[in-house]
Amino acid sequence: MSGQREWYEKDYYAVLGVSKDATVKDITKAYRRLARQYHPDANPDNAAAEEKFKDISAAYDVVGDEKKRAEYDEVRRVGPMGGFGGGAGGQNIRFDMGGDGFGDILGQMFGRAGGGRRGGGGSTGPQRGQDIETTLTLDFVDAAHGITTSLHLTADAQCSSCSGSGARAGTTPKTCAACGGRGSTADNQGMFSFSQPCRSCSGNGIIIENPCSICRGTGIERRPREVNVRIPAGVDNGQRIRLKGRGTPGRNGGPAGDLFVECNVAPHPLFAREGLNLLTRVPVSFTEAVLGATIAVPTLDGSEVTLRMKAGTQSGSRHRVKGKGIELPKQAGDLIVTVDVDVPTKLSDVERAAIEKLSEVLSSPRQTEASS
Repeated sequence: MSGQREWYEKDYYAVLGVSKDATVKDITKAYRRLARQYHPDANPDNAAAEEKFKDISAAYDVVGDEKKRAEYDEVRRVGPMGGFGGGAGGQNIRFDMGGDGFGDILGQMFGRAGGGRRGGGGSTGPQRGQDIETTLTLDFVDAAHGITTSLHLTADAQCSSCSGSGARAGTTPKTCAACGGRGSTADNQGMFSFSQPCRSCSGNGIIIENPCSICRGTGIERRPREVNVRIPAGVDNGQRIRLKGRGTPGRNGGPAGDLFVECNVAPHPLFAREGLNLLTRVPVSFTEAVLGATIAVPTLDGSEVTLRMKAGTQSGSRHRVKGKGIELPKQAGDLIVTVDVDVPTKLSDVERAAIEKLSEVLSSPRQTEASS
């Protein structure tokens, strides 16, 4: 219920600065821009920026996921719990209309599962673990080719002493006698039944008589973790990778959260990126540009390819080498080579004499324009 109420009260589209009809691409673009702006690494000791970053991440986690976005839009449309909110004190209303199944129908109409005589669990049932955000700085070549690496985190994890049970070694949790392990108790008032978290077990459904000394009965401890992650080939700067189930453990049998890794790709001294294409610049001499030449061009894997320049190649012109960009399993980009004609700043006497002789027979481009 708390998650649905939070969805109802928070406009995640407004947090990301997009319309509710925005495409997935627009949402992702907005998230990356805001995440770079408010990331804690870019705003050290700035609590407001850190809180903003958390809001941005929470918003993207919902509306950036197709399934969650559909659920979120529905909650925003009809209100929390299908338009039938909780009662006083956060109680959940469960219909019990006898054995004719009418309670089941009403329960479905108001978005409540488990109508009729079935026991309804409270909002303290299985809870999904929290998502974790982290950043990873990658070498340009590793990002292009893909790499398996390790992330070192300090975060909530399953208790290493009790394996997540919360009970001291050699003991086990006991089913709560007050609620029969459901985690909730019912207060029958005529045709309605009000369900609320069990006070004996705080809604957990179990009672731990001998809590683990490490996690104090929670089943979770905060400790360093090492997570192996496979970074796919072609990952770009600012791209976010989701590792399902690698976040913090769930509670009361709930699933673990996810780990989101934002990739920061370091620049390369020779290459830049344009989608899957690699960009590089190569200097050539004046004579090579005028007469044409075959030159060697470096590639990302350290080898060289041959580029044939036509006579009269202009400085700043771009030349494409097919298939020598970033390679993915089913496609590859190109290598885009920009030619820069090198103009010498110092000349020997012989070179100067040759250039002066050439200037006598070559017309100035300004003279050519004037005569035309």
